[in-house]
Amino acid sequence: MPKPEHLVQRIRQMIASDGYVHNDRLPPERVMSQTLGVTRNQLRSALATLEARGLIWRHVGRGTFVGERPVLNLDDVSYLRDQLTPPHVASVRLTIEPELARLAAIHSTPSDREEIRTCAARCREAPDWRSYEAWDNKFHFAIARSAKNKLFLYYFETLNVVRRSMVWGQPRTTHKPKKKYSSFLEHDQIVQAIAAEDRDFAAHCMKQHLHSVYGRILPKMDEIAKAELAVSDPPVMVKGAP
Repeated sequence: MPKPEHLVQRIRQMIASDGYVHNDRLPPERVMSQTLGVTRNQLRSALATLEARGLIWRHVGRGTFVGERPVLNLDDVSYLRDQLTPPHVASVRLTIEPELARLAAIHSTPSDREEIRTCAARCREAPDWRSYEAWDNKFHFAIARSAKNKLFLYYFETLNVVRRSMVWGQPRTTHKPKKKYSSFLEHDQIVQAIAAEDRDFAAHCMKQHLHSVYGRILPKMDEIAKAELAVSDPPVMVKGAP
């Protein structure tokens, strides 16, 4: 492997091993060049290659970010963040993500489903909350991407950038999720529904999962969730789903 490509792969490994996810900001070039033991020019050449492949994007004066350059710019993100509250974000996720799970059950490929399954497994294996949250983000992004709808993916990415820019203030009383953390089982149910191509159950499981998550940090939304679930008929579960 030629040296420039070797550096490209080292940067990709650093991004993966350090838990960076879509639209996360990478360390400054000075820090990365010292960490990787290369010159700034060598680093910039490798970053240019990664940017050309759509794996990172750079904003002069703001830094280097993971993933493809979003259509929404950072000023728009800041504006939206200042106009919205956590319940606003949660309600939009509850509108978009169940439909993405439904589409994933229809359009996902075997490799898409394997990626979703891997992300769910890595969530269980996470050594700390930061790692768990990184893999949880990858889990939801993998589902959104497997829906095969560019416009839906744009809305999801916009929502995700705004969501990650907000301060949620969720208290952590443990170093990492407990073995019986409810999201683990909820992830498994979503994985199984998508694998079984059960579109309605996939959407139902995603909606339940999001209500469970936000019920812990936004109590009023938990009351809304209980009311909604009380009046809706649950779909038939896929065979073998817990």
